[in-house]
Amino acid sequence: MLQLKKGVDILADTGGVKTIHEAKAVIERKLDAGNLEKLAPIKNEEALLKIANAIALCEPDDVFIDTGSEADTQWVREYSLRKGEEKKLAKEGHTIHFDLPQDQARLVNQTFYIVNEGENLSALAKSTPRAEALEYVRANMRGIMKGKSMLIGFFCRGPAGAEAAIPAIEISSSGYVFHSASLLYRNCYDRFDPEVERKGLFFTNLHSEGPNRPEDVPKARIFMDRSWLTTYSTFCTYAGNTLLMKKGNHRFSVDCATYLRPGDELSEHMFITGMTGPGGRKTFFAGAAPSGCGKTTTAMVGTDFVGDDLAQMWIADDGTVRAVNPEKGIFGIVEDVNREGDPYLMDCLRGDGTEVIWSNVLVDDKGVPHWTGNGEPRPLEGVNYQGEWHRGKTDAQGNELPMSHKNARCTLLCSAIKNHATEANADPAGVPVKVVTYSGRDADTMPPVWVAKDNNQGVAIGASIVSAATATEVGATGVNRQPWANAPFIPGPLSDYMDTQFRFYNNPKLSEEGKPVMAGLNYFLTHADRGSDGKGLLGEKRDVKVWLGWLELFAHGDVEGLETPIGYIPKYEDLKKLFAGIDKEYPKSLYAMQFALYIDKIVARIDLQTEAYGKEENLPPQLFEVYAAQKAELSALRDEHGPIVQPDQLS
Repeated sequence: MLQLKKGVDILADTGGVKTIHEAKAVIERKLDAGNLEKLAPIKNEEALLKIANAIALCEPDDVFIDTGSEADTQWVREYSLRKGEEKKLAKEGHTIHFDLPQDQARLVNQTFYIVNEGENLSALAKSTPRAEALEYVRANMRGIMKGKSMLIGFFCRGPAGAEAAIPAIEISSSGYVFHSASLLYRNCYDRFDPEVERKGLFFTNLHSEGPNRPEDVPKARIFMDRSWLTTYSTFCTYAGNTLLMKKGNHRFSVDCATYLRPGDELSEHMFITGMTGPGGRKTFFAGAAPSGCGKTTTAMVGTDFVGDDLAQMWIADDGTVRAVNPEKGIFGIVEDVNREGDPYLMDCLRGDGTEVIWSNVLVDDKGVPHWTGNGEPRPLEGVNYQGEWHRGKTDAQGNELPMSHKNARCTLLCSAIKNHATEANADPAGVPVKVVTYSGRDADTMPPVWVAKDNNQGVAIGASIVSAATATEVGATGVNRQPWANAPFIPGPLSDYMDTQFRFYNNPKLSEEGKPVMAGLNYFLTHADRGSDGKGLLGEKRDVKVWLGWLELFAHGDVEGLETPIGYIPKYEDLKKLFAGIDKEYPKSLYAMQFALYIDKIVARIDLQTEAYGKEENLPPQLFEVYAAQKAELSALRDEHGPIVQPDQLS
């Protein structure tokens, strides 16, 4: 169980500011007249104490209050350029930021939850005792901003007033972090106090990059203090580690949904997008996928793209599942972004008029960014995060160095993208979610799309995601279980999170019409693992529109599926029509390869999950009931038709 304000408040202890009178004195000593005037509308005493303690601990030379005005945003841009955190590129509004080679992704082995004695965490989480975290902060963050400015901003993770939106304070010495925040998050400076009153809490985030030297990265730490809803980040610059409103506060949001609003809210690692169906109807999807599994591509296939990474969800008074994107921008991986698969995003990246922060791509001598898989001619040389680069350059082990890092990113406003549903993204009422999907990176087992028979089976799909490790996590290798794609961001025991999932999707507040269709997606089946002589994947990026299109029709009862032990799969004729809509032939032989049930592989996957979850305590019995029922039905099907069952045998 989450207990707020339990144990010593590390920020208050290390800052030493105890009363609001002391806090105001610290603030008045450090802020100049202009910034004092800007801070004056913030009256919440807890927020002012957090700010004063951050100042007292970090000892910046000065403090800048970011109100979100254009003048303040421009100051942040110029500050980042002055510090050398960003450099201008050839295209107006484009800048480049390079992280250190050792700091190119989430530092998973240096990221910890701060725990109180006797507190239970997810078996997948790393933790450190409160006393040790306190000692680290005291030893490493005292005076860490000397010679630097402290930037303070007031943001909201979601449209202000949305039921599941949560306000947050961002504090950093990094102009790059604040420039990124201006694109990714809604500044709610003028509504911060009312939002805190509405929600009853806020998050606090404190970051300093320190000297930004390679030798400092091993001592970098990213701490999440669940009890005090405060994050700390030191000696790193990669946005996934430093823009703490993103994955740091997402972890807190998961806690809040699990323990403060169980069964009524969810905080998910999901895209939100809308598809236009027959007659112009809009059907909104929310979909989970680990990084590198097609989440951004799937989101942008929609006619009404809302968000590509996170979703705050709740059950509205009308009995529907509603969702808002806590962000207003994207921090997207650029590898393999190209005209064929991502035309709207490419218009922003290569066209004029879009503000873009690039990170860890190659920059040529003309100030133009390049990245692996962009479908364009590759330059002979340039500069990337490792320094000078040329074709054929190798590392110390003789491996050829790519021109851009696999986790190279672009940061830009969602509203710059042609198919973005900007009004929907700003609406506190959220969008009604009709379809929920879960994707993994699976070469040989699950079909491209299948639908759960009921919501318990749907929760089991989410709980059973597996994915190959990607470049988003430093030190991660192999194939990993990724429950709900949210696994790295679930603080508490998985049993608590899973119980919340079952309670949410079976909540009696859900109307019959409001219950979402729950489905699995898998874009990564290969020829080699499906009895084919071909090479590579069995599908391509543009197929995503077909899989979502079929789900849109299924959700409204316009098509039916073939019933299988794992759920419903599409009928060939329905898919053939949808593929014709994207001007693509879809032979029945390909359908047979994609949707054949390889029963032994599916059973092995169920056994893997059953064994792994069997090591957890207090898991809801519904999960094992789903697994047992599916395994029994699969065994019966194998007895009837053999280990590989073709769709035609299911008719």
